[in-house]
Amino acid sequence: MSKTTQIKVEDKLISIVKQNEQDYICLTDMVRDEEGNDHIRNWMRNRNTVEFIGLWETLHNPGFKDVEFDRFRKEDC
Repeated sequence: MSKTTQIKVEDKLISIVKQNEQDYICLTDMVRDEEGNDHIRNWMRNRNTVEFIGLWETLHNPGFKDVEFDRFRKEDC
């Protein structure tokens, strides 16, 4: 069971979800600007981000399809 709380950092409310004794911080809340726009889309287009996600999935997701990801990774971001 997960529990969600919020903290206030520099006038922003950031959600924190506790699940299985682990805390997960909402990155979208952290990068949302005053107009409500988030910048995750730009981060997801970054080559280093794509490489990081592939590595994380390889290490932590036994069902990860690395051959399919390879095609995606080689596309222009």
